[in-house]
Amino acid sequence: MAHALYTRYPEFSEGRLAKIRSHVVSRASCAVVAGELELGRRLADFSEGEDVERLAKNRNVLAALLEAVLGALFLEHGFAAIEEAVVGAFADRIDYALTTYVDHKTELQEVLARLSRQVVYAVVDVTGPAHERYFTCAAVVDGEQLGVGQGRSKKAAEQEAAKEALARLAAA
Repeated sequence: MAHALYTRYPEFSEGRLAKIRSHVVSRASCAVVAGELELGRRLADFSEGEDVERLAKNRNVLAALLEAVLGALFLEHGFAAIEEAVVGAFADRIDYALTTYVDHKTELQEVLARLSRQVVYAVVDVTGPAHERYFTCAAVVDGEQLGVGQGRSKKAAEQEAAKEALARLAAA
């Protein structure tokens, strides 16, 4: 992905390319691509039982499954043979990363570093059964809670908390 992005966007800074690549190959993006390729259904076709059905819908499992498939294809066929197909499978994720801001945590970290301040994320609440957790996290800067976010993962909740903290910092 780094090679494809560098080739397509030579005018982009290294930092911008790194942020785009980071989003494109993130667990969330890999799960989306795995879903589009119906890898969960294909996994369930080879096994039986409720656990397999549940796992075939799990974001982390889908992301890991996609990574395993891509690794196997790379080992079997080599980089050149699979590059175009892999980049094509992630095309929508690349477009999304180019047009949508996706990493509030990094931006908050950078803003605070310029101010010689730091952020710590704290889990405020966790609800739901083990397979359907819902997290509430806070972005705490120098002991002050600047943002609160919610999501299906800690990372998603932290992103929302960072987004809120950025908004509060901008308004100050």
